[in-house]
Amino acid sequence: MIFGPVALDAAEGCVLANSQEVPGDLVRGGRLKKGIVLRAGDVAALRAAGLETVLAARLESGDLSEDAAAERLARALVPDPARAGLRLGQAATGRVNVYAEAPGVVEVVADRVHALNAVDPMITVATVPEWQRVGPRSMVATVKIIAYAVPGAALEAACHAGQSALRLRPVVVKSAQLIQTSVSGGEDGEKGQRVTAERLARLGVTPGPVCVVRHAVDALAEAIARVEADVVLILTGSATSDPLDVAPQAVRAAGGVVDSFGMPVDPGNLLFFGRLGDKPVIGLPGCARSPALNGADWVLERLLCGVPLSAADVARMGVGGLLKEIPVRGRLREG
Repeated sequence: MIFGPVALDAAEGCVLANSQEVPGDLVRGGRLKKGIVLRAGDVAALRAAGLETVLAARLESGDLSEDAAAERLARALVPDPARAGLRLGQAATGRVNVYAEAPGVVEVVADRVHALNAVDPMITVATVPEWQRVGPRSMVATVKIIAYAVPGAALEAACHAGQSALRLRPVVVKSAQLIQTSVSGGEDGEKGQRVTAERLARLGVTPGPVCVVRHAVDALAEAIARVEADVVLILTGSATSDPLDVAPQAVRAAGGVVDSFGMPVDPGNLLFFGRLGDKPVIGLPGCARSPALNGADWVLERLLCGVPLSAADVARMGVGGLLKEIPVRGRLREG
């Protein structure tokens, strides 16, 4: 693409780089907008406005216009939108937006996006963070061709680098049961139930009834074993501070397995998760009683969407894991 001043005699077919005021009797509205491909009538209107040259872009052999390039790149990122749970918007001004079609989390193959963005500075893709929770119609990415056109070879390389880099992981479970424990026997569990129900509702998951049991291994294990919901959530009246504490031991006593204890995300350090058969079990940290973002959200959202999660995955959450403090939690970072 050649960019610069162009004499009006050679401007037909070029892309206008700056909007120009022209006689209203020649062009409706009296203005030629930047980004249009100049036609004979436009050139005549520019000449009538007293101009001899305009700032414009001329496509060379092998170049693709901004809209055509953006659409092709979006199709490379999401070759089968229906299968990926995503929708591609229409190309305009070199941009194509990508939207979620359902609640879920966004899987981003970051290495492919990085490689794509390294091909040519005029070819860009911006996405939400990896595993971001989204709702229907949420924008998850935007493709933007910065120049009015890009070389076909560069676009081809970008499409190859970013192939199938985006998809939505939709919610795969329908119900979750929260079990809370009471140390004194006086807690009704209302706050924990309400806040957890709000979290589940964002992904369309139905919460079970309020369930509060004694803070003891046997009582909690019995409650865990009775759960019929797809996911078990545990919120203890006393913080779970050790892999052998009441809640993890209750999971084992119920016949389950604890896969990971603790996480490098704050608030949220005291989380554990495991399974009872094929049913995910999550031990929520005390900060989950607040609606504010905490590490439990990251684990809960992925597991509700059927994304496999290992202790190694949790260990990698530390970078970016220092979240906003929750003032109401019992022990703050800075007392």
